[in-house]
Amino acid sequence: MEEGQAVALQRIIDEHKLKVVYLPEDAEHINICHMEVSRPALPMAGFFAHFNPERIQIIGTTETLYLNTLPPEQRHAQLTDFFSKKPVAVIFSHGAEISEDAEELAKYFEVPLLWTEENTSAFMAALIAFLNVQLAPMITRHGVLVEVYGEGVLILGDSGVGKSETAIELIKRGHRLIADDAVEIRRVSAKTLVGSAPEIIRYYMELRGIGVVDIRRLFGMGSVKETEKIDMIVHLEPWVQGKMYDRFGLDEQKTDIMGIEIPTTTIPVKPGRNLAVIIEIAAMNNRLKKTGYHTAEEFNKKLMESMGMQP
Repeated sequence: MEEGQAVALQRIIDEHKLKVVYLPEDAEHINICHMEVSRPALPMAGFFAHFNPERIQIIGTTETLYLNTLPPEQRHAQLTDFFSKKPVAVIFSHGAEISEDAEELAKYFEVPLLWTEENTSAFMAALIAFLNVQLAPMITRHGVLVEVYGEGVLILGDSGVGKSETAIELIKRGHRLIADDAVEIRRVSAKTLVGSAPEIIRYYMELRGIGVVDIRRLFGMGSVKETEKIDMIVHLEPWVQGKMYDRFGLDEQKTDIMGIEIPTTTIPVKPGRNLAVIIEIAAMNNRLKKTGYHTAEEFNKKLMESMGMQP
């Protein structure tokens, strides 16, 4: 996670429709910086050796039932120890009843207190997934990200090579825009990169000679998407006469982004080439490879066999 990267508690409240029981200040000013969450079963019993107050604490049915078995004085003492550690936020889940002690201590120690009727396991899974995306390591790349036949295609290339124009043609053909010009790329797992647009330019595109256009309003909600997994990279470059370009597809190119290698295709650009159609074919071919069928390898195998050679 990048230093200083955080998500406002208000975004979590809005995303998961949490009921606010108590907030010491505006939730927009309460930052969550840790992508892991905890169920404080052991801390409720007095064991704080590995307690991390930077994690959101989720109190479900099990913790509530345990507290209800304690004598009132002991329950108050256990809750006092817990809230005195000042966790960044406490959420009661599965509709668990919040005792008067818990609410009073949250206010006394100025700990945000929230509530949801969602099942604890399902809520935790959704919250962790949300935090993993929001707090994942991130870099920004100059390019265009589009969804083509379900494949996230990151289009890269020098300024003026035709990235945005190609993306517009793809959108007209029914595909979706995620980001233009600046793509925020997050490493959400050891194998997955997810791209999105900075909020200020989301759904907008710049076309030289026309200016900035609003894709969502021009083409409708079905033409845009907030995030998409990056499945492949298409690098556009001006056609160079005499340069040898891959004509069979046997040479597998990869681009390393934050330690993850993404399949890459280089497409030379020159007048008369329909780049949108070429990218559609590249996306479909990439999906085909995921099923285990590699067209270039199969063709090479047949070619070798026809020549009486061992593949």
